[in-house]
Amino acid sequence: MAANEWLAVAMFAAFITLIFTGYPVAWVLGGLAVLFTALAIIAEVDFAIIMDVDWAYTSLTVDRIWEVMTNWVLVALPMFIYMGLMLDRSGMADALMRNLVRLLAGVRGGLALTVALIGLLLAASTGIIGASVVLLALLGLPVMLKAGYAPSFASGTICAVGTLGILLPPSIMLVLMADRLALPVGDLFLGAMFPGLLLGALYIGFILLYARFKPDAAPPPTERGPVTLQLLGAVALAVLPPAALILAVLGSIFFGLATPTEAAGVGAGGATLLALLNGRLNWTVLADVLEQTTRTSAFIFAIFLGATAYSLVLRGLGGDELMARMLLELPFGPAGIVLCILLMTFILGFFLDWIEITLIVLPLVAPVVVALGFDLVWFTVLFAVCLQTSFLTPPVGFAIFYLKGVAPPGLDVRTIYRGVLPFIGLQVLGGALIFYWPDIVTWLPAQAYAPPS
Repeated sequence: MAANEWLAVAMFAAFITLIFTGYPVAWVLGGLAVLFTALAIIAEVDFAIIMDVDWAYTSLTVDRIWEVMTNWVLVALPMFIYMGLMLDRSGMADALMRNLVRLLAGVRGGLALTVALIGLLLAASTGIIGASVVLLALLGLPVMLKAGYAPSFASGTICAVGTLGILLPPSIMLVLMADRLALPVGDLFLGAMFPGLLLGALYIGFILLYARFKPDAAPPPTERGPVTLQLLGAVALAVLPPAALILAVLGSIFFGLATPTEAAGVGAGGATLLALLNGRLNWTVLADVLEQTTRTSAFIFAIFLGATAYSLVLRGLGGDELMARMLLELPFGPAGIVLCILLMTFILGFFLDWIEITLIVLPLVAPVVVALGFDLVWFTVLFAVCLQTSFLTPPVGFAIFYLKGVAPPGLDVRTIYRGVLPFIGLQVLGGALIFYWPDIVTWLPAQAYAPPS
């Protein structure tokens, strides 16, 4: 390899290594960009073999940052974050939990099934894993443990269902991916709809089978009330408002009535209205939601800026060309190469957050996938499924630590790890189904944009 390629490899290895030091990721990315520019100058390496190395090259970062900060698609990001946080405060999940528990009392594993159904609704309305996992844990975990559910089964269900928010639209991860790959956000939202529902169906199927064949892990309820019209009406009243908000946000995007940015504004306003109608909106709640939205948005955008500088220098050193050449030279055929990329993504997910992988790795491998003749929307959704799995895999496994932070003292991390293992297997199964049947992703976008007959 040439000197510039050795520097590119060293730059990527340094990034992986420094993540474990605990320094803020944005500083790590920006610092490495400056450091390896200096090393390239010392080594007299030509950036991308097209220009002499000097500090003027890194001034291009200013132009890239300006493009990031003036990107209208990314305006949707803080509004979707606000929407999710405000919905969590609206009391929507509380009412759903109370009524669904009564409705499904006669179903073995009904409490876990209730958590799964609420999790699906939260996933399609919040898109924030931390908020979903914590809310489901606070609402469902004490009830399940009190009913005699196995701690591993209860905690695994909450962690797994809570991660669906990163895949089901409106997902902030899909917004970032669309921006990095210059794809329409609506295409990714449409493509991810069926895969997200597929994973939800796999979870629900597993819950029902597990409760049937291991009754000690999910004992039947001791008290069962009758299913009345009043109960059905209460369930409908709890489901309809958030369902209407989801339809307003996603439907306006899918049918071309609004851009993702405009739809995000509708979602933020609708979530505020729901909180107001439920009597949960006050100045304290509004200030807290705004503060958390600002913090989360600033965190993501800081990494965005660091990743912009890092990617610019890495590409200048020829890192993207090196990655493409190494992958295309693998003796596995096009499908085998894509599987290698997904396996690498799965392994990186053990150690890295989805934001770093999305901003650094995805733009490097996407051109290879396009060169191999695969649909980029299909691959991006499959990539997103792999990243969703990373929330459940140790040692990082953010969903596990979100749950541990609010779990009762007797629930240790090892028990939670045991609980998520079957769901990791279901994630892999879902990814395999999507890989072998691409229509699961591509059918809905094709129908949406097909000319009328």
